[in-house]
Amino acid sequence: MDTKKYKVMMVDDELPALTNMQYVLADHSEWMLVASCHSTAQARLILQNEAIDLVLLDIEMPTQSGLDFARELIQYPQPPLIVFITAYNKHAVSAFEIFALDYLLKPFDDERFAAMLARAKHALQTKQQLAQSAVMQDYFLEKDAEKSGAATPSLSHVAVRSVGKIERIDIHEIIWLSAAANYVELHLVDRVILHRTTISAMEQRLPKTQFLRLHRTALVRTDAIRTLEISHDGAYVVLLSNGDTVRVSDSHIKEVKQILAR
Repeated sequence: MDTKKYKVMMVDDELPALTNMQYVLADHSEWMLVASCHSTAQARLILQNEAIDLVLLDIEMPTQSGLDFARELIQYPQPPLIVFITAYNKHAVSAFEIFALDYLLKPFDDERFAAMLARAKHALQTKQQLAQSAVMQDYFLEKDAEKSGAATPSLSHVAVRSVGKIERIDIHEIIWLSAAANYVELHLVDRVILHRTTISAMEQRLPKTQFLRLHRTALVRTDAIRTLEISHDGAYVVLLSNGDTVRVSDSHIKEVKQILAR
């Protein structure tokens, strides 16, 4: 039997809204209300000393909006799950860009609130918030780099989204990458994973010292290259540590030879 208590924080500048959420939450014994905050400043102070699992967050608040506070929260090392509870539907797109777990419109009924809690509990049980953290942090690193004009930081991992889950793949696990239309195939030691991005985008984010573009459709981890060979049709190919062979364009043969000579 699951006896774990999940910690909840509510943030809303309107007392009736906080009271209503407290009343509905009381029917769900596995959830423990840690704090009801009337401002993001108050919530921030509590988060300094409390590890919160779920934040129920209003959007239109004075001083700092819920959206801005959420952008702050998701950059924590282990961010809480975020559910927006608001009277306005106009913020839905922005909310899900921040990877909010859910978006409830006031007034909500008990059934809708219960469904949200069930979804949050499932996410916490399966540790999906950790994988979502990787996605969130990557997203905001990219956005901050775009605003400042700085180079986008190199990836240390890839967060691959598929139906029902998000999987974190560390960069050192990737042997090579191949283009597949609007996707990239990540070739690992024992499997291939489809990731929704382009190979050009990946080339910009992967560490330059670790990966090399060998062909317009292939990026290869340099320390995975074992030999440079000539195929039966006269083209150059490299043999990789996982047994795969990848074609090398003429413009990159010299670089491969330099890598093998190290």
